[in-house]
Formats: sequence, C-alpha cells, structure tokens
Amino acid sequence: MVMEVFRGEREGRWSELETLVKRAGRSPKRLEPDAVRRLGTLYRAVIADLAVARRRFPNQPETQRLEGLARTARSSVYRYERRNAGPLTFITTTYWRRVRERPWFLVTSLGAMFLPWMLAGIWAVRNPAAASGLAPPGFRSVVERSSANFGLSADEKIATASQIFTHNIYVAILVFVLGMAAAVGACVLLIYQGVALGATFGLTIHAGNAAVLWEFVIPHGVLELSCIAVAGVAGMRLGWALVAPGHLTRGDALRAEARPAAELVVGTAMWLVIAGIVEGTVSTSGVGVPLGLVIGIGLGVLFWGMVVWRGRPAHSV
Repeated sequence: MVMEVFRGEREGRWSELETLVKRAGRSPKRLEPDAVRRLGTLYRAVIADLAVARRRFPNQPETQRLEGLARTARSSVYRYERRNAGPLTFITTTYWRRVRERPWFLVTSLGAMFLPWMLAGIWAVRNPAAASGLAPPGFRSVVERSSANFGLSADEKIATASQIFTHNIYVAILVFVLGMAAAVGACVLLIYQGVALGATFGLTIHAGNAAVLWEFVIPHGVLELSCIAVAGVAGMRLGWALVAPGHLTRGDALRAEARPAAELVVGTAMWLVIAGIVEGTVSTSGVGVPLGLVIGIGLGVLFWGMVVWRGRPAHSV
C-alpha cells in the first residue's frame, strides 16, 4: 500500500474528526448526542489508522498529522472525565498511578541512591579515615551525640519542622530539574545523596554510635528518601522524553510528559511535608530505636502500599 492510496481511503474520516474536535472545543458536551457517538467512533478509527501509518509510513507528513489529530481528539473525548477528577481523586488515585506507571525509572532512581549508600557504608566501616570527608556536616552533630533527644521546645520543634520540609521540597525540586538533563542529572544527585548517607552510616557504625543515628533517621528517613527517589522519576520522565521521543517530536513528547511529571512533584511535596513534620518533632525527641522503627517502617509501608494498591492502572482496578 502506498501513501496516496492509504490517504485517499481515509481522508474523509480524518477531516470529519478534525471538524468535530473543533466543534467540541473544551468539552464534548457541546455536541449533540449523535455527534458525541460519532466522535468516539472516528477517534477509534483514527487510532487504528495511526498504528498502520507508524508501521508503514513512519516518516511521512501524514503520519505526523495523524499523531497530532489523535492527541487533540483524545483530549476532546476524555477531557470531561478528567475535569471531574478533584483533589480527592488525585490524592487517593492519580498520584499513585503516576508513581507506578514508569517502573524502570522508579527502579533506576531507587538503585541510584541505595546501591551507592550500601557500597559507601561498607567502605566507611573499613576505611573511616578516607571516608570521613564524605559525611555531611549537619549529620556529624547527630552522630556525635549520646542521645537523639535534641531538647527542643514545642515552638522550636514547629520551626524546625517547617525548615526541614521546606529544605526537603527544595531537594526534591532540584532532583526533578536535574532529571531534565537527559535524565542523567537526577541520577548524579541521587548517587551523591546515597554516597553521603552511606558514608555517614558507616562512620557512625565504626564509632559505635549507630543507635543514636538510627533513632534520629528511621522515623522520617524511609518516607523522605522514598519521596526523593520519586522526584527523581519525575525529572527522568522529562529528560527521557527529550532523549527518546519515539514517534513524537521532542517538543510534543516533552509536553506529553509535563503534566504527569508535575503531578508527581506536587504529590511528593505533600508527603515531604509529612516527613518534615516527623523529622522536626518525632526524630528529635529521642523516642528510642524500637518506636522509631515502628514509625519509620509504618510510614514506608503506607507509602509503598498505596503505590501497589492505588497505583494499579485503571483497566486493572
């Protein structure tokens, strides 16, 4: 089949769909019932045409036209459903689907942080002198303490929690922005975070003061590090859209990923606020390792449990 024959057989429904999409505007509710049904029928037909065109005529202008028409028509067909989705739907469903729908990015993000953490921790235990410069200065004041109770007043804890979750959101946004650099920037920052934390834990274990660090880190750390990894996924989505746009132009691929990535950042920021509150109030109170483990693992199970449960694709729910 040559392109002229392919276009000649299907041009009529392409043009008809373009006309209906223009008439629908912001909502298919503007169309008559028969026109709405026709819109859905033509949309499915154009998707089938697009599949054929991508396979047989991947570099033809008509294929690019069909891709644009399919995107525009999909917005008209499904926009009303999306407009009905409110904040509760986002919190309980949409965010978790965004976290789960790019599993390889999620695995990469988690691996970029936790594998260097493990290796740096082992190295720091075996060679503390060489690893001493990698521990962040802020953590040194923690690991040198005899207790994780910082002796803060209620007002001081509130102020500390505010500073912490603001900083956490900043780090998450930084990971997100760096991910746009071909998805490499996010990996570099995640690796750095993993090395710094691994060195800190290794040095603390070597010094025999690991219990204090665990008591401070565990209540908030599982949730906080999970959120930073998810922020890395958001950045990687945008970066990879520029590296491998598929059949779309880089601009179109970037626009297609912009909304999902932004939803990941917004949802993650809300969970980082929770992690910051826990860090500023619970982690600095000397609650003890057992209770700290219960709180930290509980928050981690809640977060990843929601990913597994509420993150299922719509067709499998």
